[in-house]
Amino acid sequence: MMKLTGYSLPASSTPVYLNILKKHSIFSSNIFQRNPTKSRGPSTYTQRDQVLADDVMVAGQYLPPWFSVAPMMDWTDNHYRTLARLISKHAWLYTEMLAAETIVYQKDNLDRFLAYSPEQHPIVLQIGGNNLENLAKATELANPYHYDEINFNCGCPSPKVAGHGCFGARLMLDPKFVGEAMSVIAANTDVPVSVKCRIGVDDHDSYNELCDFIYKVSSLSPTRHFIIHSRKAMLNGISPAENRSIPPLKYEYFYGLLRDFPDLRFTINGGINCVDEVNAARRAGAHGVMVGRAAYHNPWQVLGHVDSVIYGAPSSGITRRQILEKYQVYGDSVLGKYGIKPHVRDVVKPLLHLFYSEPGNGLWKRKADAAFQNCKSIKSFFEETLVAIPDSVMDSPVAEPLSGRDDLFENIDSLLPTPYKLREQEVLYA
Repeated sequence: MMKLTGYSLPASSTPVYLNILKKHSIFSSNIFQRNPTKSRGPSTYTQRDQVLADDVMVAGQYLPPWFSVAPMMDWTDNHYRTLARLISKHAWLYTEMLAAETIVYQKDNLDRFLAYSPEQHPIVLQIGGNNLENLAKATELANPYHYDEINFNCGCPSPKVAGHGCFGARLMLDPKFVGEAMSVIAANTDVPVSVKCRIGVDDHDSYNELCDFIYKVSSLSPTRHFIIHSRKAMLNGISPAENRSIPPLKYEYFYGLLRDFPDLRFTINGGINCVDEVNAARRAGAHGVMVGRAAYHNPWQVLGHVDSVIYGAPSSGITRRQILEKYQVYGDSVLGKYGIKPHVRDVVKPLLHLFYSEPGNGLWKRKADAAFQNCKSIKSFFEETLVAIPDSVMDSPVAEPLSGRDDLFENIDSLLPTPYKLREQEVLYA
């Protein structure tokens, strides 16, 4: 497998579409027609089925991660990622965070946690943990699934993770351990590794402390890519949801890192909600942009413009009816795959935002609540609920992009913190 390197281009250049993705069109179409031919669902990577692995896992065939969807617990599961990939062919997708212990202790049941369809490439596995041995084992166990990158979680503020679990954002207070962890992860995989973190934790929130963390981790490990959530984490007194809104965004810290660590790559995360703002961040110099809740709560409008507006690809003209036809094949193929799960409700969950702010959206959700009580297939669920959505909505391609804050980063250069003063001996051997 080839490591993906050297793919950042000047943010000011117009994205040029490169037709380098192989097509793996194994979804059937026309499944809303009367008496459709039964279709086999999409294949998945399992430990025994790796025939397509070498074919689809050449890193150079994917476009750079100018746009990625953030890892979100309970949200960016297989079902959401399937929907996201049907809408955008080029967005980089992340799994939910998986604890290394889960992977190690479920080694006889790994497909349930790690398998995914080949269409989801490019895809990044995010793992969390604080035990070097388990991180090494988890990474090794994940190798047969051919993820395109392994990301280490140093940003989650949840008490279950940062408190009782003593990992996630709390690890920013121990950069020496993070450097060791990244070395262990990198030693057990052939794909690139990266860190996702905040700009600080509690009162450890100065720019110099952030730089100390970046410097130490990158010096002690092969890590060359950092995803920076531009808020600090507050581990005491506020909830994970409040941690996404109460700590102020400090984009100047992110752009300071670009200046002070020119040999590293940085992806910005936090408060960016549409492709206009993604392009604004890239024009200001960001190597990549990660979008979280906006891509989940309004996937059609956000993801529907990624390929054309971010990557410069021709517009596909795909409609939501076509998306749902393909998703139905996927959904019915995975129902009950692991005993009684997933249920119809589990598979449909990411679809509930597909008609955000559209006519019929409220009625569709009410019908969905009722249909969950009796529908046993995705096909029957659609038959009961989609009558609420007008044909004009179902059959229209994505509308014009939402207007963003084009000036979001306009004066960022004047706000940058004082340049980092390296204290090499003190930082490395603290």
